[in-house]
Amino acid sequence: MIENLGLFGALFLLIVLALRGGNIVFSALLASLVVIVTNPIALADSLNQYFTFGKLGAFSFAGKFFLLFACGAMFGRVMGESKAAASIAFALAEKLGAQRTLWIVTLACALLTYSGVVVFVVIFAIYPLGLKLIEQANIPKRLLVGAIALGSGTFTLTALPGTPSIQNVIASSALGTDLFAAPLLGIIATIIMFGAGMWYLEKQRKIAQANNEVFIDNQSRNNSPANKAKEINSEDLPHWTLALIPLFFVIVSILAPRILIAIYGTELTLGHDTFNQLIKFATTQLILWPSISLFIGSLVGLIIFKSVRTQALKVLGDGTQDSILPLINTAAVIGFGGVVTQTQGFGDFVQYLLTIDLPPLMSMFVSVSLSSAVVGSSTGGLQIFLQTMAPAYLEMGIPVDILHRIATIASGGVDSLPHCGAVVAMLTITGMTHKQAYKDIFVLTVMIPVAATLVIIGCAAIYF
Repeated sequence: MIENLGLFGALFLLIVLALRGGNIVFSALLASLVVIVTNPIALADSLNQYFTFGKLGAFSFAGKFFLLFACGAMFGRVMGESKAAASIAFALAEKLGAQRTLWIVTLACALLTYSGVVVFVVIFAIYPLGLKLIEQANIPKRLLVGAIALGSGTFTLTALPGTPSIQNVIASSALGTDLFAAPLLGIIATIIMFGAGMWYLEKQRKIAQANNEVFIDNQSRNNSPANKAKEINSEDLPHWTLALIPLFFVIVSILAPRILIAIYGTELTLGHDTFNQLIKFATTQLILWPSISLFIGSLVGLIIFKSVRTQALKVLGDGTQDSILPLINTAAVIGFGGVVTQTQGFGDFVQYLLTIDLPPLMSMFVSVSLSSAVVGSSTGGLQIFLQTMAPAYLEMGIPVDILHRIATIASGGVDSLPHCGAVVAMLTITGMTHKQAYKDIFVLTVMIPVAATLVIIGCAAIYF
């Protein structure tokens, strides 16, 4: 009994501390200790292995994603200090109107994530641009965070058919399906998430305008390269076409290998073997290749813009430093999930989910959702579900393609609780707190995706 109380108490403690603005690393460690002392698991193994170097360990995550965070932050520094991000922002606001900022940010994030760019990279790449746009439109910063969350953390990660997201790839490799499994269900969920999400953002923008809620950036200028863009006038900017070149190099270097593979297939005949090997390397390294692409974009920016070229080492060094806090904060929460999954209570919880007296599709939805909620990760929750529970649901007769799509979409709902690693990283990078921005994140990444999942379960039940 005390073991289960410890698990739920630790989860509750972590959520409360996160909502109250507590240091997330300390909060994750404290919550992990609560789990350890209330469960019969060894202290040494828990802290030296499960929290740190296990499959869901903090340093396993930090080691895997370090280059991605570092290169993303370097790119953000270059785009911010060269004033390139501000130049693009001014051009977009002039062409489309600053009032369409939330649409611009959401669609830009969606394009990048659907192209296979990892969420953390998208945040680093879009944030400097979005910050300047919302300043132009005088839109509250919390809605920028909401737009980034909607575009990078919902339909393109779990629902849109063909997305090369980690979640979709995990399900495909585990179940033997392809990335376009159950496309109609995915399209329906996408329409719901995007449509309802944009309706909510626009409604909040109008409410904020009526309540005289304006743009305020309370992030430290010393810690945010994006804030540098605020201290300039439009006449001080490089031309927007020049400013687009580094971002163009990043996107093209990420997309080009996938496009070539799609056109020519896996058996490339594009010339020299070295080139063919490079293409195959790019399409198989889902984390390393985007990191290289971001670094290439940073180098291109340094070459083009004299203002950063003359202090290249400082800009890149400051960018690397910018990445440490988001990386460690995110890793600490992942480490908490690593401890939780080692407890008997979590194992019993998994078994209990399999015996719930619900229709198979609803039972599966509950199983995936709760697994993701406990570990605060759609990736972790989906992996746990596929490894421990998916075979039982397949034996119940659920078609494998429907299981793939519903499980993937369900994993991206209740995972986004306050202790979610991606939420923590997003708030840290943007300089916001849970108190300031989490309400919008919750509506956009929890309530709406859960509603979309329930709708497609109803649709699937008609044929299942």
